[in-house]
Amino acid sequence: MKWQKVNNRIFISATQFLLVGCLLLLPAASFAQLNNKKPANVQNVEIVEHLGDTIPLDLKFATSAGDSVTIRQLMKNDKPVILNPVYYHCPMLCSMVTDAIYSGIQDIKWNLGNEFEIITFSFDPNEHPQLADSTKQVYIDRLGKDKVGDGWHFLTGRQQAIEKLTNAVGFQYEKVERNGQYAHSAAIIFLSPKGTITRYLYGIKFNEFQVRNGLYDAADGEIGSTVDKIVMYCYQYDPSSNSYVPVAWRIMQLGGLATFLILGIFLGLLWLKEKGSNNDRKLND
Repeated sequence: MKWQKVNNRIFISATQFLLVGCLLLLPAASFAQLNNKKPANVQNVEIVEHLGDTIPLDLKFATSAGDSVTIRQLMKNDKPVILNPVYYHCPMLCSMVTDAIYSGIQDIKWNLGNEFEIITFSFDPNEHPQLADSTKQVYIDRLGKDKVGDGWHFLTGRQQAIEKLTNAVGFQYEKVERNGQYAHSAAIIFLSPKGTITRYLYGIKFNEFQVRNGLYDAADGEIGSTVDKIVMYCYQYDPSSNSYVPVAWRIMQLGGLATFLILGIFLGLLWLKEKGSNNDRKLND
């Protein structure tokens, strides 16, 4: 009976330990279900998700330095990508989305440029590289040149390339003739290292946990520490709410594994202790 009580206590403690551990490892904001719905259409402009499609990688754009570059050239070393459609003269929404990316990656432990890339591109063909460069300098000042320089790309392009890229990701926009601005939605798109669309996040606020999960999904689990992988295993993307939600059976599965390991260690220690006691008795005899 005493042994059974000990086993029960070990089982309960192990399960509680895993559940509490998963919860404590997540930022509090991850439970807020931010960006869980697409924003309301702006003048019938929306985003048509093309999950699983691959974007055309040979489209040519101009970098902030004025050099010609293809999307393929920017997606180097098998890293996932955050794609950020904007126009640099946008009076409010575009800068809010880009600021949201900045907030989402500010505390992320993965290194921009080494483990993931960001491509911000203008869908206004009249904008030029100098404008892209001035926008880039804003984020260099915030994040530091080492973190932004090789990992965050600010592009401009011609109408044909812009249309092919925005159509590929389902990003719709419309020019408002009365003021020369564009009507568009707020979203970022996650791409795999091969250019496959893996995730959309909507809104003007992305927390670190959401960005980290989006990158992890895009990279197919090839980035992040062991702790990151354990925590992310407990969560799954829910397409109906466009958010990451806890998965009970995965948490229970990890709880069972933790219980098995703890019981194994405990029984092993007891066995070693008992073996030592028997040896001592034999020596005394």
